Amino acid sequence: MINSRIRSFAFSGIEARPVWVEVQISSGLPAFLIVGLPDKAVGEARERVRASFTSMGLALPAKRIVINLVPADIPKEGSHFDLPIALALLSAMEVIPFEEVSRFAALGELSLDGSLNPVAGVLSASIEASSMELGLVCPASQAQEALCGGDIAVIGAPTLLSLINHFNGLQIIFPPLLAIALPDLQEAVPDLADIRGMETGRRALEIAAAGGHSLLLSGPPGAGKSMLAARLPGLLPDLTPKESLDVSRIYSAAGLLKDGRPLRRPPYREPHHSASLPALIGGGNTRPAGRD
Repeated sequence: MINSRIRSFAFSGIEARPVWVEVQISSGLPAFLIVGLPDKAVGEARERVRASFTSMGLALPAKRIVINLVPADIPKEGSHFDLPIALALLSAMEVIPFEEVSRFAALGELSLDGSLNPVAGVLSASIEASSMELGLVCPASQAQEALCGGDIAVIGAPTLLSLINHFNGLQIIFPPLLAIALPDLQEAVPDLADIRGMETGRRALEIAAAGGHSLLLSGPPGAGKSMLAARLPGLLPDLTPKESLDVSRIYSAAGLLKDGRPLRRPPYREPHHSASLPALIGGGNTRPAGRD
């Protein structure tokens, strides 16, 4: 018999795959088990959840507790399962009403004192939750990022205790407001006008930027290849809404999205000239998205 369950997500690249976090509390020797292909970080959630409960004056039942992550054949990685495990447990213990929790998906990392730490992938999780007509519970510091996923109810909580009070009607966590992304005047990019001469190289940059073409800069050391390349972003237009969302999802999955706001300008990455092909495009089965 399943006592409670809540939605969360497992990540594959920038894609968020829905996962059920199920809880069963039954008679037997006291135990706290997590099954369903959890990695080391997910397995350690039991200690973070236990410590968070202790900090709030709650004790886990002296029974056999089994956390099942469904589907069980998908690897579950990351500390973002802390919050859904804690909420499912609280619902099974009847500390918070299941009817309220079941309307949301959740992700977030717990500190030992019950505060919520930011995690990677909130934007992709928000997009998937919106498509499932669910709200999203996430750390307060990432509420802005979650709002970018579409028409979705977001609860940005600073602590686990504030969530308990919110679901019990003792405290109101007001929904965040989507901030308007204004141009950042501090993000100055090198200007092509700084370069004197090199008419052929400058013309090549302008054509590549105007037509969206690939460009190969070749020449001896010190010829100005890097100097020209660094000035290409200044010639490019702002990202379209779809491009902005796609690029921001990559940055979110890599944990690099600043202030939770989608990127407006095309990103510029400068890998070393000696980087190998696997270093450029990624290698292995678990390489994080968005890394050089």
